[in-house]
Amino acid sequence: MSLLMILQLCIVLAALWLGSRYGSLALGAISGIGLAILVFGFGMEPGSPPTDVIYIIIAAVTCAGIMQASGGMDWLIQLAEKMLRKHPARITFLAPLCTFFLTVLVGTGHVVYTLMPIICDIALKKGIRPERPCGIASIASQIGITCSPIAAAVVAFITISGANGYAITIPKVLMVTFPACLLGIIMASIASYKRGKDLDKDPEFQKKIADPEQREYIYGGTATTLDKKIAPESKRAVYIFFGALLVIVFFAIFQELLPAYDAVKAVEDATAIELMGTKLTLSPDQVAKLGLTIDGVTKVVSNPLKMNVVIQIVMISAAALMIIFCKASPKKAVTGPVWQSGMVAVVAIYGIAWLADTYFANYLTEIQGMLAGMVKHYPWSIAFAFFLVSVLVNSQGAVVVAMLPLAYKLGIDGWILLGVLPSVYGYFFIPNYPSDIATVNFDRTGTTVIGKYLLNHSFMMPGLVHTFVACVAGYLFAYMYHIMGWI
Repeated sequence: MSLLMILQLCIVLAALWLGSRYGSLALGAISGIGLAILVFGFGMEPGSPPTDVIYIIIAAVTCAGIMQASGGMDWLIQLAEKMLRKHPARITFLAPLCTFFLTVLVGTGHVVYTLMPIICDIALKKGIRPERPCGIASIASQIGITCSPIAAAVVAFITISGANGYAITIPKVLMVTFPACLLGIIMASIASYKRGKDLDKDPEFQKKIADPEQREYIYGGTATTLDKKIAPESKRAVYIFFGALLVIVFFAIFQELLPAYDAVKAVEDATAIELMGTKLTLSPDQVAKLGLTIDGVTKVVSNPLKMNVVIQIVMISAAALMIIFCKASPKKAVTGPVWQSGMVAVVAIYGIAWLADTYFANYLTEIQGMLAGMVKHYPWSIAFAFFLVSVLVNSQGAVVVAMLPLAYKLGIDGWILLGVLPSVYGYFFIPNYPSDIATVNFDRTGTTVIGKYLLNHSFMMPGLVHTFVACVAGYLFAYMYHIMGWI
């Protein structure tokens, strides 16, 4: 590893670190500074931004944002609250399952902010230490991303895998990630069940509520959505949204039903040819781009409509139906947290992935040489790289887009990468993610904490338990399906 390579890597890491310090749009924007330094300062050839993934995120977030603007998200939150209040003693197990399934359905973990204060309230009124359900519920809200058919991480995995010769569909990805992550949540919930002291035995909490003003602050209010009236149009929007998800999954399973289009493709073993005498020499790929069919050089093939295009069409169409038939306000949608957080993710993935692709593409040979031995004998160890990058970039989709092409170029099998896909969630390690910070603020008892030493926070234990269990289980599921010929 040359000194120049190390210096340029430091620039990449510095851009990611600085972007994470500012958060939000800064992740993508400051990555642009790193990219500018590499391209203009060091003369590196710029990589390619992940446009296909970005388009899908825009379509999915637009659809989810419109559903939220229609009031459909309020109905989902209300249904979750009814179940939690019906079984308050099981809040440590049911709360993370609710946040997990909400994320799976909507494709973003930012839909749970309304539910978090309700979880805290139920735990407090039942005498359960709120840290127990709140810590794992915040973790579970992010875990659902690798299990959602419209999440950026899943779509990016499918798109990039297909481009690297590993054809995989959404249902097959979910066959691995869904049970693996669900098992991780259950184990993390078990680990959280008796975590910390009960409120009636916690001297710090008892001292706090001895102050009448503090007691009123902690026990005085009640967070609920049950008093909110849900309009028929809101429920209709949810049905349209779920219908769109079913259409996407249906076409993912039965791709032979998708329309196909003729396209000119270069013959694999063809060589460069001359046109117009010796004046113009073209490669077979260049001939194919011109749409010319020449025997032995190009051929006509039938290409089915790609799933990334299907997702975009279905999601945008569903958003339009909600606007027309569910009184969903587009102006309200773009000011809602789902749409705004989704657009932030677009900018983050745009900048981070472009910066990473530029660096890795220019040093691919050197990186392959350094990691070849390790990934040859322990290919699953790429999970550590995924996890570490996630700690830096705070985006599972960005980790997949930035690191998955490199993993394939290192020769790692697709089923192994699918098995360790839960490792792309590592940004709980440093508690600066909005859902974690919001959860700390929602817990009026003060039991859910960041920690004096930063890393001793309420999300560390459930996050590590889940990631370890989910990766081991995912690897075993993927291996089993692989030897059975299913993936």
